[in-house]
Amino acid sequence: MMKKKINLNADMGESFGSWVMGSDDAMLAIINSANLACGFHAGDPLVMLKTIQSAKEHGVSIGAHPSYPDLQGFGRRAMQMSDAELYACVQYQISALAGMASANQHEIKHVKPHGALNNAACIRADIAQTIVRAIADFDSQLILLAPALSELYHAGQAAGLQVVAEIFADRNYEDDGQLVSRQKPHALIHSEEASWQHVQRMLEAGGIVSYSGAVLPCPIGSICVHGDGANAVQMAAYLRRELQMAGYELCTLKQLD
Repeated sequence: MMKKKINLNADMGESFGSWVMGSDDAMLAIINSANLACGFHAGDPLVMLKTIQSAKEHGVSIGAHPSYPDLQGFGRRAMQMSDAELYACVQYQISALAGMASANQHEIKHVKPHGALNNAACIRADIAQTIVRAIADFDSQLILLAPALSELYHAGQAAGLQVVAEIFADRNYEDDGQLVSRQKPHALIHSEEASWQHVQRMLEAGGIVSYSGAVLPCPIGSICVHGDGANAVQMAAYLRRELQMAGYELCTLKQLD
C-alpha cells in the first residue's frame, strides 16, 4: 500500500548580524523544505549563505521567503505599495536567494511569502496576482507554497504554477479560513501535543478546521512550523514522528507530484 505523502516546512535564515533567531541546524535535521529569508524582514548575506550551505548539507530543499521591506517589524506590518514596487521587491528577493544558491551548487525550488505580505495575499486578489506574476516571470517552474483556500493559492493555480496548499501547525483558524490574528489570545498553539491534535483534525477532515470547529474542505500538501517559536524544534520533531506513525511519507514539495 502506497503511503500518503506530506511535506513539513519551516522558515529559516531569520537571524540578522549578531542577533540570532531560531535553531536552524536542528530544524534542518527534521524538515523537508526550508523557506529562507531574503534580507527584507530578516536575514543578511552571511546568514543567507550559511543557511543555504547548511540546507544543502542536510539534503533539505530550499525556497525564497520574500516579505515587505520591514526589517524593524520583522515583516509583520502591513504596507501600502504599488503593484510595480511590490513586483520588483518580490522578484529582487527571489533573485538574491537564487543567485547565492546557484553559486553554492544548490537551487531554489519554491517561493513562500512571509508575514504581513502573505496575510495580505490571502485576502486580496490584486496582491496575490502581483506576487504570482513576479514568481512566474522569474521562473515558472518554481513551486508556490500558499495557504490553503487563499487568494494566493487560487492566483497561482490560475497562472499555471504548481501550487502546494499548506496549513499551520501552530496557528488557529477563523471560520473563513484565515489565521486568527496574533493580537488575539488564542492565535497561537504552543504545545507539541496540541499542535499534533490540530494537524491531525485537519488531515482527517480533509480541510481546515477552525477554532470553533468549522470544517472547510481543501487539499493539504504541506504543514508549517514557525521557526521562531520557543519550542519550534521540539514541535517539528513531534509532528514528524506522529505523521510517520500515522502512515505518512515525509517528502519535498517536488516529490508531492
